Amino acid sequence: MTRPQVSGGAAPIDERHPPIKPRRVAFDWSETPLHWVPGDPVATHIINSFHIVLPEGEKWFIQCVKDARPHIRDERLLEEIKGFIGQEMVHARSHQGVLDQILERGGIDVSKITDAAGRGNAERPAQMAALKERNPRAWRRRLRFELAAVASIEHYTAVLGQWIMDNDRLDKAGVDPTMLDLLRWHGAEEVEHRSVVFDVYKAMGGRYPTRVAAWVVSLFFLYWALIGGSLYLLKQDPTIKKRVTPLRVYRSYRRSVRLGHVPGIFRLLLGEAPVYLKPNHHPSKVCSTPRALEYLLQSPAAKAAGYDPY
Repeated sequence: MTRPQVSGGAAPIDERHPPIKPRRVAFDWSETPLHWVPGDPVATHIINSFHIVLPEGEKWFIQCVKDARPHIRDERLLEEIKGFIGQEMVHARSHQGVLDQILERGGIDVSKITDAAGRGNAERPAQMAALKERNPRAWRRRLRFELAAVASIEHYTAVLGQWIMDNDRLDKAGVDPTMLDLLRWHGAEEVEHRSVVFDVYKAMGGRYPTRVAAWVVSLFFLYWALIGGSLYLLKQDPTIKKRVTPLRVYRSYRRSVRLGHVPGIFRLLLGEAPVYLKPNHHPSKVCSTPRALEYLLQSPAAKAAGYDPY
């Protein structure tokens, strides 16, 4: 079988082990409006809910992988871990910029959520160290469960990344180009490193039952982040004068799905279950690394950062 290639390039792509490079991108939010999906605050805030959880969420992903790293012997996986950590650090910083410069400027305060998540991240290293000293087997079980949860979330972020790269209806809707580049750049890198945490989990002795249990927990977390987060933002949005009710939001959400501004949340979360829960599943079997690299070749932020795929 012929391996896929980046358009215009000569190097074949190994879907299971693509090269993973951090790209030191930067974004200027000075011209980005609060409702960066024009005329669609619901779609805007559904996606903004990711901006709330990702800065601290990405830091948690990094902590889990760093905890596992001393126990990994595969040199190639260790190199992929290095690239993964570098990419996730840039992701966390980039999404924090949205909170600091767009939501804060628009009069939306999300510190209640971000501060709680930050405290959890700050307390975790000491908790894990104490657990490891007291009961190494329990420490390993907890770490495996956390890695399995992160691997589940990474599956969804890769699928969302593919969706947003392929969705030209966002361009037609006039979505702010800087925000669209952030989302597509991030999505492309999620596709690029989609196998890393899954492979770390397997290398740590992770088994199928734990993967299923962690997927269930992750599903509830993602549901809370998307639904609860978007309702929280809509209620805080000072430009929305009508009372925010679940029924009104749901009607607007259905319109946003029809217009292609957001994916169907329930279809996404449950529709991916037969894919992710296959016993022989591997992340390299879903999404397209060549498509991700193709976008990164044209991403304004990646080009400004000096990205070179070769």
